Amino acid sequence: MSTRVDDVGSFPLPPTIERKTFDKAYIEAREAIINGEDIRKNEFLLNNFYKIIVNSFQTKQSTGLDVINYPQHFDMHEQFAIAIHKATNQGTYIVEEKEAIIPEVHVISQEAKALSEETEKPIRLRISITGPMELYLREIGTALYKDVLLMFAETVNRFAKNSILKTNHVKTEVISIDEPSFGLHDILADRDVLIEALEKAFQFTGVAKQIHLHSVSRITDTLKIENLDVLSFEYAASHKNIESLSKRMLEEADKHVRIGISRTDINSILAELHDKGITKPTEEQLVENEETIKNRFLKAKEKYDERLAFVGPDCGLGGWPSQESAQLLLKRTVKAVKASFQL
Repeated sequence: MSTRVDDVGSFPLPPTIERKTFDKAYIEAREAIINGEDIRKNEFLLNNFYKIIVNSFQTKQSTGLDVINYPQHFDMHEQFAIAIHKATNQGTYIVEEKEAIIPEVHVISQEAKALSEETEKPIRLRISITGPMELYLREIGTALYKDVLLMFAETVNRFAKNSILKTNHVKTEVISIDEPSFGLHDILADRDVLIEALEKAFQFTGVAKQIHLHSVSRITDTLKIENLDVLSFEYAASHKNIESLSKRMLEEADKHVRIGISRTDINSILAELHDKGITKPTEEQLVENEETIKNRFLKAKEKYDERLAFVGPDCGLGGWPSQESAQLLLKRTVKAVKASFQL
């Protein structure tokens, strides 16, 4: 598996739209799509959701990413919790299959032909889905009710299956289940129960299956997940993370790895610049230079070699001050990796 550049997902909204307007349009668009309506015929949804997603995707696409996550502008928990809350009104945590849709993926599917023609190649899409443990923690807490946890896993699985696209213009290349709390704030359950839940969530085929972590304290547990392909974690802002996983461990578990090679921890970056007397940093100052990113990539490549399947930013860019600064970070990450291949 050759090393490809992807991104984690979240992205700043453009300045032309207010957060509350987009969120309202998102919720309404979701219901309209489920009901089989063409949201392009609704002026409010067209201007405040549909076009926003298309334009943001084009912005990301222009950076040269090999695999592009749909632009995640909506809250990563709420976009799935909306559907879960609707299901709980029926006495279950399992979302109906027709309700398990990601509106952004619908838009990209609709626009795939036009978007792919811009780059003269099919879109390679990455799908970010908040994981069953993360959703359980948010909705239930840390106390374990195994049957409920497995319901959340089934719901995640349904969102994943409904997001697998395969046409001449777009192919879902990666589905990443995001578990940022795992290893930091866990459900009170044995490892086997948590692995069972993740196994259930990952019961689909035809794509590379990632798990994205913020902590590596329990990374060895994820090696036990049989139907998982790629472990993903931060490296750029957390250099010691890379020490927790060896190439041999990956080989023995038959897994690959995704490493974050460019920093996205915007609050820390701003604080460091402020300490240097830079109170209003430019985009150039916010984003690391290509040489720094390239050196991280080369170290990761040296350590993992052919087991390094994906690299990209540490985490999402939703908290960044502008689309332009986020776009510059993606561009520099892509250029740094491509330049390394030419060495």
